Amino acid sequence: MAERTFPMTLAEKEQLEKELEDLKLVRRPEIVERIKIARSYGDLSENSEYEAAKDEQAFVEGQISTIENQIRYAEIVDSDAVAADEVAIGKTVTIQEAGESEQDIYAIVGAAAADVFAGKISNESPMGHALIGKKKGDTVTIPTPSGSYDVTILKVAKTK
Repeated sequence: MAERTFPMTLAEKEQLEKELEDLKLVRRPEIVERIKIARSYGDLSENSEYEAAKDEQAFVEGQISTIENQIRYAEIVDSDAVAADEVAIGKTVTIQEAGESEQDIYAIVGAAAADVFAGKISNESPMGHALIGKKKGDTVTIPTPSGSYDVTILKVAKTK
């Protein structure tokens, strides 16, 4: 069975590699030290510091595993390989909802780098999926759980 690939820009992959390095070289040793200190308190059955450190260790090890998998199966997308006015990973798109005057700007990123609060939407999100491959001037229908709405692509630029 083929593993799932993770489309991303080279910059996104490099960011994941930095995050992985921090988790392995900084966070992991900090947690090991906290576990060591908590063990010195004696009885582990009622040791909340030990339990908290072990829970954090499990969380960090899960993050490490996830990021290693994303890096291993990264598919680097070159936004220069698509037309300048076409929406793709590594591009920033300015859209306007039909009947609205406000414009929204989103960077299209791979799922690993998605952060809607920072204006970074995944290529796998309903909006990202609907916009990928469309061009400046196109009107696109964005599906949502409560119905769909139309947006017009006003501008497409390479993400800086």
